[in-house]
Amino acid sequence: MRIATIVGNRPQFVKAAAVSRRLRASHEELIVHTGQHYDDLLSRIFFEELGVPPPDRQLGATSGTNTAQTARILAELEPHLEELDPDLVLVYGDTSSTLAGSIAAAQAGRKVAHVEAGMRSGDRSMPEELNRVLCDHASDLLLCSTPTAVANLDHEGIRAGVHLVGDVMADVSLAFASVARERSRALVELDLVEGEYVLVTAHRAGNVDPPARLRALVELLEAVPLPAVFPVHPRTDARLRAAGLQERLEAAPRLRPIAPVGYLDFLALLRGAAAVLTDSGGVQKEAYLLATPCITMRPSTEWVETVDAGWNELVDLDVDAAAAALARAVNGEVAVRPRPDLYGAGRAAERIGDVLDSYTPAR
Repeated sequence: MRIATIVGNRPQFVKAAAVSRRLRASHEELIVHTGQHYDDLLSRIFFEELGVPPPDRQLGATSGTNTAQTARILAELEPHLEELDPDLVLVYGDTSSTLAGSIAAAQAGRKVAHVEAGMRSGDRSMPEELNRVLCDHASDLLLCSTPTAVANLDHEGIRAGVHLVGDVMADVSLAFASVARERSRALVELDLVEGEYVLVTAHRAGNVDPPARLRALVELLEAVPLPAVFPVHPRTDARLRAAGLQERLEAAPRLRPIAPVGYLDFLALLRGAAAVLTDSGGVQKEAYLLATPCITMRPSTEWVETVDAGWNELVDLDVDAAAAALARAVNGEVAVRPRPDLYGAGRAAERIGDVLDSYTPAR
């Protein structure tokens, strides 16, 4: 079977690292990089570090609003899908690349497989939530990370083509954690002591685009009581500069903004942190897998299992709630909680490959 895999951002590169190797054992895979993450450290370095095959096609989606980016990817994908002539189009997650890839494929009469199908936060104001829902309803194979995701699809009337496979992020995080420990010198170079700092990530449009939310984010980060390292996403950097908040953030006494880092360095920083403050879905999972307490700067999450297990707290942009959650993480209250396997024990890519091996797409 000829498979066109659509990727465009860091989490998708990570997931492709697990799945592409398994697919290429039995199928012909062609990777299309939409260009959604155009920063070199958020793109090329992930392909190199994780061993993802180089893209067969590179589009130019780059920056812009979600609507504009989705429209550009749709327009650029159409001729490439016609030329590549895939039997199946594989998409990951919940980004503009995911939505555009699924719509372009469905409109071209191609079968669509969605990795990470069925995830729901219940917050339709998030563009990612709308992307998930629309993509799932355009897909033929729905490859679910958790039983909750399967139940979400059932609630929406989607039952055909649904498979519980586990989470491919778990495959990569578990496989590369020991590699990161051996190779990364991030803690040494940043003069960080394991367990005595907080890692921060922030890039969600809902947090960095509205000026009031961006100011609240800066206020929260200024109040972090421990040394904190903050690899600044290009989108966040642009919004901080436009709002005149970059110097204020840089003046925060305990916060150290740094350039984006590669995957191995990020894993090392995450594993060594006392806690992570994030608005990323992928980081919530990675933190759980690496036994790092997570404080999520959102009012809701699609990864509800991590919250139910007590390893992830939702604080939105509330300074006091974030401080209380950090205190619980630092005093060891979180670390003693059970941490059951939630995401397939590192075998998701194998299960996805088995599903695709037995699938015969009809055109």
